[in-house]
Amino acid sequence: MAGLVKLLWKNRKISSSVAMAVRIKYDEKEKSRLKQMMIYEAKCLQNGYRYIAGIDEAGRGPLAGPVVAAAVILDPNVIIPGINDSKKLSEARREYLYDEIFNKAVSVGIGIVDERIIDELNIKQATFMAMEIAVNKLSVKPDCLLIDAEKLINITIPQISIIKGDSLSVSIAAASIIAKVTRDRILKEYDKKYPEYGFGKHKGYGTKQHIEAIKSLGLLPIHRRSFTKNI
Repeated sequence: MAGLVKLLWKNRKISSSVAMAVRIKYDEKEKSRLKQMMIYEAKCLQNGYRYIAGIDEAGRGPLAGPVVAAAVILDPNVIIPGINDSKKLSEARREYLYDEIFNKAVSVGIGIVDERIIDELNIKQATFMAMEIAVNKLSVKPDCLLIDAEKLINITIPQISIIKGDSLSVSIAAASIIAKVTRDRILKEYDKKYPEYGFGKHKGYGTKQHIEAIKSLGLLPIHRRSFTKNI
């Protein structure tokens, strides 16, 4: 919307006053959306918590590669326009916001648990491990955690589990972006090493292309044996 307004103004299709009005309307809409996504953070601040970490993961379902979790503490006084559930964003937008979050967040922690541990433990426990690693890697210790639909029993910090939290909490949404971009970058490196499997496209998920590659070429060290035994 904002890009369209700039283009129309540049070509003098609309007046400067109309362009400004549309731009303000666009900005106000985004501010309203983000304000709605800060409700949980606002409640935590009202309850005396200072450092609120959102936690989310990427990569529970794929047949290959690690599960990645991220923990993000945002500055409540700094707004990062565009933050949303990573699944609702384009790859280019996620990459842009990844840098914005790292540059403006109070702290970011990332936890990566590989396919060997996933097979050894199971994906749920491996996800919890990745989340705990992410929390422990924060340079600032959080005093409250907002987690997407989970609870970490090995961490004593007060926690709030939020169903569909990546759409409802700006901190969890930020974590979802960090986790998704981090994991996608790992799979792109695998794509360079194993180009015939197509990891750059499917990111390890069980697409037709990926399953056919496994059937014809066999399993790789990065494949999750517990996920691929029926292929």
